Amino acid sequence: MTVLAQGIRFVDLNFQGIARVIATAVLDGPDGVTLVDPGPTSCLATLQHRLGELGVSIDDVTSLLLTHIHLDHAGVSGSLVRMNPRVRVYVHERGAPHMVDPSRLLESASRLYGDQMDRLWGTFEAVPAGSVHVLSGGETLAVAGRVLDVAYTPGHASHHVSYFDARSRIAFVGDTAGVRIGSAPFIQPPTPPPDIDLDAWSISAERILAWQPETLFLTHFGPSQSPANHLQELLERLRTNARIAKAALDLGGTDEDQARHYQQEARLELRRHMTEAEVTSYELAVPLDHCYLGLARYWRKRAAGPKKSTGSPAPPASKS
Repeated sequence: MTVLAQGIRFVDLNFQGIARVIATAVLDGPDGVTLVDPGPTSCLATLQHRLGELGVSIDDVTSLLLTHIHLDHAGVSGSLVRMNPRVRVYVHERGAPHMVDPSRLLESASRLYGDQMDRLWGTFEAVPAGSVHVLSGGETLAVAGRVLDVAYTPGHASHHVSYFDARSRIAFVGDTAGVRIGSAPFIQPPTPPPDIDLDAWSISAERILAWQPETLFLTHFGPSQSPANHLQELLERLRTNARIAKAALDLGGTDEDQARHYQQEARLELRRHMTEAEVTSYELAVPLDHCYLGLARYWRKRAAGPKKSTGSPAPPASKS
């Protein structure tokens, strides 16, 4: 447990037995406890234990703020609502249908994770429609004795929102500010399929900075105290990784050859900045093969040109 501000702490979910991969923020107020990104169901026992160390039980939780619906951020939501039906789940309108009926989301994720689904994520239970509070961005929420602003922050995911507490000057930004683990001053943009958008990501960073936060809270992992520098480095790294992916595509050959080239170059970049143990943690939080798939899809969509909308968005395929 680490204190961020009065009434705001965070816990380490010890994902897959490794520290500092997934964090859940805990906002405690007179009207109950709010969790930001409660994590996957595979970490439910750890979440309960860590909350217990804070003197909090699931019965005390009144709301979940989801930055987006990827399994490592939102997978346990339905289980928590089943355990405590008073819990309200706040989620962007593009992600809400997949929380109520996760069948397409799970089918998509299963194509990536195969027989590792249960080990990594555990069960993903549906959230009753009556427990879902749909967001579009621009709202003001009263939770845990605080007033939080909501902004729509796509780029990593089309259903991503961020939350800002003006009292503490903390912005809870999910994956929009990337991944920073351990002592390495390295910020890795998670770029899984299906809807990575570099231009939207840059606009989202500007939207977050417009709040003038003093701290960014990253689900992977924890607080960052220099928001402007952090987001500048993130966007530079995003452009670098996009160039590596484009170079891999331009090589030709098989999809496997291109993906292997990207992973070799991206892993080499990680090793320039951190220990091998930290490389392992980064790859657990941000699988490099998934990063390549998202960026390759981005470049292929750009090459194909704009497409007409065909209705409801496809569910996200990956974590992070």
